[in-house]
Amino acid sequence: MSRSASSNLAAPAATRGAGRRISEGVSQAVAIIGLEARKLAHDPSELLFRAVQPALWLIIFGGVFSSIHVIPTAPYTYLQFLTPGILAQSVLFISIFYGIASIRERELGIITKFLVSPTPRFILVGARGLSASMRGLSQALIVILLAVGLGVTLDLSAVALAGVVLVIILGSALFSTLSMIIASIVKTQERFLGIGQLLTMPLFFASSAIYPLSIMPAWLRPIALANPLTYLVDALRTLMLPHETGLNPLGVDVAVLIGVTLLLTAIESRLYPRMAQ
Repeated sequence: MSRSASSNLAAPAATRGAGRRISEGVSQAVAIIGLEARKLAHDPSELLFRAVQPALWLIIFGGVFSSIHVIPTAPYTYLQFLTPGILAQSVLFISIFYGIASIRERELGIITKFLVSPTPRFILVGARGLSASMRGLSQALIVILLAVGLGVTLDLSAVALAGVVLVIILGSALFSTLSMIIASIVKTQERFLGIGQLLTMPLFFASSAIYPLSIMPAWLRPIALANPLTYLVDALRTLMLPHETGLNPLGVDVAVLIGVTLLLTAIESRLYPRMAQ
């Protein structure tokens, strides 16, 4: 058989092999996301406990600053302005501690089983990040219902809600992947918790979640613009507040979230084998 004939036969075989690996990877990703959904369905109490914090922010912090009118948010009330920010905060706080699950899986030997599977690491890490969105979406439901109960006017059209779901999935994947990167480096729960607690407040306060960029000190604005949480908040405000145009076009916010998530996923794909060591 000639070399050209052998090459022609090898090419379809290689294509079929790559297609099979991708198909197996997608099946594995769906299984990982489904497993996270079953965990939440089995024990939803964690989400109820986590709902206390955004409720306190909306009711107490939002109520106080709405009454004293010190933060310029016209044409919206401060509670309207705050609601997307608190939703983004909930996504951040839940996702940034997602790496603890990776550390527990390392101790149980589950990480090793993942690594010996034929699933490409990029798909594996991406699926882990997307699975965190189950928690983010459940928090979104709680925050939106609470805000409506407080009389906050939001855009609850089907298009807006579909956009909110997409943005929350992206935000959850971004911050949970960042969390997994931290877990791959520190490898212990004690160190991870310390770093996670150190990151959450600077990310939250150096964003537009609770006040507009226009009233920030000049030195803080570049930091806020480099903070991915700012783009998550901006996208949520554009979608949730009637007639809001946002700091950036919605497409720019979504593109930033996708780009940062892909970058972090690529980094974690390289670091992930360290979890098994």
